[in-house]
Amino acid sequence: MRIVVAATGATGALYTQRLLDNLDPREHTVHLVLSRYAPQVIAEELPEGLRLPPGTVTHNLRSMNAPFASGSNAFDAMVIIPCTMGTLGRIAHGLSDDLLLRTADVMLKERKKLILVPRETPLNLVQVRNMELLLLAGATLLPANPSFYGNPKTVTEVVDTVVARVLDHLGIKHHLAPRWREEPE
Repeated sequence: MRIVVAATGATGALYTQRLLDNLDPREHTVHLVLSRYAPQVIAEELPEGLRLPPGTVTHNLRSMNAPFASGSNAFDAMVIIPCTMGTLGRIAHGLSDDLLLRTADVMLKERKKLILVPRETPLNLVQVRNMELLLLAGATLLPANPSFYGNPKTVTEVVDTVVARVLDHLGIKHHLAPRWREEPE
């Protein structure tokens, strides 16, 4: 699977890291795009920076030379994790003046998988309407709402409950978090 992972300036860089940690570079091609403010949030929350899987290709936000910036070479999926409400709103209204936004636009127009992981609360009516537009356009909204039935003991385990759902929606097998009432194998 060819996957674009994007991170915005919303708090929650650990979500980005844990998704990258669980995308096997032997099975998936991973490309990374950071919003303008994402590096500052990453520096604050992950002082050692993102650990990129071997082979991860990074792209400049201002470059439109990435293969997935065109519908003629759309990747299989894009995950924006975490996703600010500003980014969500720009995508909902078709604004695509940088690589991250253009890629999201391509994913929607080509009917590819676009997963947005908003990490903001409370929500106002404008944000809810933007979410509605994205749902109608075919995006998957997967808010960073962790589950607790598996009794996570660490922050990473809590984060993994959300990342597990992202991986589920990508169709990628994992054992990150327990499933509700899962039968033993």
